[in-house]
Amino acid sequence: MRIISGKHKGRRIVAPKKLPVRPTTDMAKEALFNIINNYFNFSDLKVLELFAGTGNIGYEFGSRGNISVIAVDADFGCVNFIKKTATELELDITAIKSDVFSYLDRCNSSFDIIFADPPYDLSQDNFEKIAIQIFDKGIIEEEGMLIIEHSKHTKLNHLSNFSFAKHYGGTVFSFFEFESNDEEVGDEENENDL
Repeated sequence: MRIISGKHKGRRIVAPKKLPVRPTTDMAKEALFNIINNYFNFSDLKVLELFAGTGNIGYEFGSRGNISVIAVDADFGCVNFIKKTATELELDITAIKSDVFSYLDRCNSSFDIIFADPPYDLSQDNFEKIAIQIFDKGIIEEEGMLIIEHSKHTKLNHLSNFSFAKHYGGTVFSFFEFESNDEEVGDEENENDL
C-alpha cells in the first residue's frame, strides 16, 4: 500500500504478512479521499478509524494535514504496527487495542470523520450496529461524516442518517451524516463500478 497524497505522498508501507487484514485498495482509497475532500478542509480534523488493521486510512489522513487520528483494532499485531509506523512517519495517531463495540460503548469523545472497515463477513446486524451506536451516542460531530466500507452483499441504505454510497469494484463505501439527502438514497443501486 502507498500514501497517495500529502507530505508522505508516494511513501510505500509494507505490513507484515501475518496480520489479519484486508487493506483498502489504492484505487478505492484515492476515490474515497476525492469525495472527502469535497466535504472537509483537511486541517485540524479529529478522525476515528475503526477496525484499523494496518492503519492505512489513518496514515492517509495524517499525511494531509494537522489531523489527530485514533485507530482502534482488536489485534495486538495491528496495533503495534500502527504505533511503529505512526512514529516513523511522525503522525499524530494513537493506536488502541480494543474490541470496536466495547470502545464505542465507553467512548466519550466526538469526531469529525469516523471510518470503519470491518471484516466483510461481519454480520449484517453488526454492520448496522456500528452506525446506530455512533449516532445514538453522539460520537460523530453534527457536521461530521461516518463512512463504512463493506462488500456489495451488505446493504446499509435503509438505516437512519444514510446519505449515499459509492461502489469501486467489490468495495462499497456507505456515507452517513446527520442531515441525509433523501434524493441520494438510491445512489447505491445506480453507482457504476470502476
